[in-house]
Amino acid sequence: MEMKKYNITYPALIIGIVAVWWLASAWVMPGSIAEEECFIENTAMGGTERLVYKAYYNWEFVWVPAGEAEFIVRENKDTYEVTVTGKTYKGYDAFFRVRDYFHSVIDKKTMYPRTFVRKVEEGNYRRYDSLAFDQNKLMAISYNGPDKSTAKRKVIPINNCTHDLLSVLYFMRNINVNKHKPGDMIPTKILFDETIYPIKVRYAGKYDGFDIKDLGTFNTLKVIPDLVTGNVFKDGNRMNVWVTNDENKLPLLIESPLSVGSAKAVLKSYSGLKHPFLSQ
Repeated sequence: MEMKKYNITYPALIIGIVAVWWLASAWVMPGSIAEEECFIENTAMGGTERLVYKAYYNWEFVWVPAGEAEFIVRENKDTYEVTVTGKTYKGYDAFFRVRDYFHSVIDKKTMYPRTFVRKVEEGNYRRYDSLAFDQNKLMAISYNGPDKSTAKRKVIPINNCTHDLLSVLYFMRNINVNKHKPGDMIPTKILFDETIYPIKVRYAGKYDGFDIKDLGTFNTLKVIPDLVTGNVFKDGNRMNVWVTNDENKLPLLIESPLSVGSAKAVLKSYSGLKHPFLSQ
């Protein structure tokens, strides 16, 4: 296996996949709220929400459990704080140890980010990244480097309605999807690692009777994100994501090919949801 070559780990992959998935959980047409109005009311996210995803890697037709990622929400007076931690299992650490940390402070009135921090430890790779957003002045102050002490300051111009990797998840969960049909595309953008990425996701339709081990059977929506090719994904690969067709809009299963093998992330446990989470 040549995973170190790609700096890929399964908790880190879950974070990336779930980010894209939640982005896809609320597809919109060009010119709608996600493109023109930089605010939305939170109706989907619980103030004490906790989600845990288990990551698997497929190597020569064998699915290997590799790690977990935990998403925790804390509600304050004017903000939501979202913390994500990803780590490999102890038995996997000898192969490729991961201890990743992401933290976003999201404005309650707009659901857009105020600050974002990322600390990555993946094998021998280290990365520190912090962002302070000024949505009115269309700029962000970035500190980026191998660690906090060596991170370099940079002023980054941003567009209207620019998210960080985590804020986009919770903003998109709140968009009304009832009026859209299969084939509709999502346009939005995130600032990540000093680069603004435009992302589009295609809605593929409803899939009822979808089974998730230990959680139950659910009515779901399927979405297919356009993948950014590079070290992780090959050109032409398609990620498939199934999300609950309810008011929570939670990702249940994410499947994706990689440059080496393939991976999937499965919802393992949840608590603190805003709405009932019922299986069939």
